[in-house]
Amino acid sequence: MSTPILEMQNITKEFPGVRALDNVSFKVEKQEIHCLVGENGAGKSTLMKVLSGVYGHGDYCGDILIDGEIQKFKGIRDSENVGIAIIYQELALVPQMTVYENIFLGHEIRKGPLMNWNETIQQATDMLKKVNLDVNPSLEVKDLGVGKQQLIEIAKALSKNVKLLILDEPTSALNEDDSKNLLNILREIRNQGVTCVLISHKLKEVIEIADKVTVLRDGKTICTLDAKKGEVTETALIKNMVGREIDNIYPPRLSKQIGETVLEVKNWNAYDPTLGRTILKDVNFNLKKGEIVGFAGLMGSGRTELALSIFGNPGGYRIHGEMFIKGEKVKVHHPSEAIRAGLAYVSEDRKGDGLILTQDVKQNITLANLKQISTRGIVNNNAEVVVSIEYKDSLNIKTPSVEQLVENLSGGNQQKVSVAKWLFVGPDILILDEPTRGIDVGTKYEIYTIMNKLVQQGMSIIMISSELPEILGMSDRIYIVSSGKITGELPIEEATQENIMHLATN
Repeated sequence: MSTPILEMQNITKEFPGVRALDNVSFKVEKQEIHCLVGENGAGKSTLMKVLSGVYGHGDYCGDILIDGEIQKFKGIRDSENVGIAIIYQELALVPQMTVYENIFLGHEIRKGPLMNWNETIQQATDMLKKVNLDVNPSLEVKDLGVGKQQLIEIAKALSKNVKLLILDEPTSALNEDDSKNLLNILREIRNQGVTCVLISHKLKEVIEIADKVTVLRDGKTICTLDAKKGEVTETALIKNMVGREIDNIYPPRLSKQIGETVLEVKNWNAYDPTLGRTILKDVNFNLKKGEIVGFAGLMGSGRTELALSIFGNPGGYRIHGEMFIKGEKVKVHHPSEAIRAGLAYVSEDRKGDGLILTQDVKQNITLANLKQISTRGIVNNNAEVVVSIEYKDSLNIKTPSVEQLVENLSGGNQQKVSVAKWLFVGPDILILDEPTRGIDVGTKYEIYTIMNKLVQQGMSIIMISSELPEILGMSDRIYIVSSGKITGELPIEEATQENIMHLATN
């Protein structure tokens, strides 16, 4: 039997107050696609940071073996020297640089003391062919879509003669077509001799591509499943990830009490002066009390732009149209006015727009409603702690304390903090933009349960999602958006993935 390309033996990694990895062992055979799954906070990304040298030798206990030899990486450069490359969820490309400059950034091709640009462009072209990407290498990266940028990251890794490629949630921001294309590329580079470790929360994706799957839970190795033996099933993955069976990923609502219309948008148009074009065209929709309305559509269809335009228009669009809240015509020119009108918006980019990562949990939860806990402009620290503990408990935010920095939480718990921030505002209408992006199945279930409780209490929810099963599993009605227009409205009884996609591509 051949020597595994990678073995991680009894890896233990601790942070202040938290044991992130507890004697984790992990083995990957040569030329396979090995998926690593687990709930947020299970230790997946921490384990890969140990492997890639982000956490150097001495910061953890245990051994890393590459091709049977123990490695003691002091940094990322050491891991790269033995053929390891990691691609993070947040891409590490420089937008203003060309494709070829990005591919060879950090390991430039030189001729003496000077850059050899002709050879750089030629080799970059060869790398792009390996990932089946037909773009001009002289284009600036900012002019390309996210799917193509992801392939450039892979080309960059291949240019370093990578043997073991680690990808952390590579399809989280991709549409369905780009995701399928990326998975096909991974199969091709596997056939070219590259071994891949893929971290993903998309279980259908894992089932489709994995040769083997290792499950982590609470910082421990639970099991490794072999696809060839038929062990990789959705039921098996969920049971091992969360420690129990989840019969229905979308929890049923105990009762539906849908009432009067609370939000109505009529003939809504928006022009983006930065892009120089109209991004929303004659949009009409409504939302009723106690209702979850899903907004489906391809990436770039205008769903997020619609949400931002009604939530105080922070994008600075030129808007024409009418909006009514509880029957009264309103105009909101700033998010603060939208909040006063009863609206709240949970951003799709929780790290960039939703949270202040360098502040703690309690400061983030109270951020949008400081007046509630302030006297004469001075924050009552005791009141802030009480409020944040209430939301920590009610939303099951897993954190050692409310004084923990948000950047130290898992993605799922960061999302719960983002939701808590807006619930503290006390909205009547909650807009959730990609509420479960990059979140594991167990935490998704918790988010869905929270949504059901909120609408049962009389709140109304707009849910924007690129995951059609989520749209179908949680919505009472569905609007489909395409090219800035609403191309259809479907009651949930008539909605299928097929007719949603048909309307989304009109």
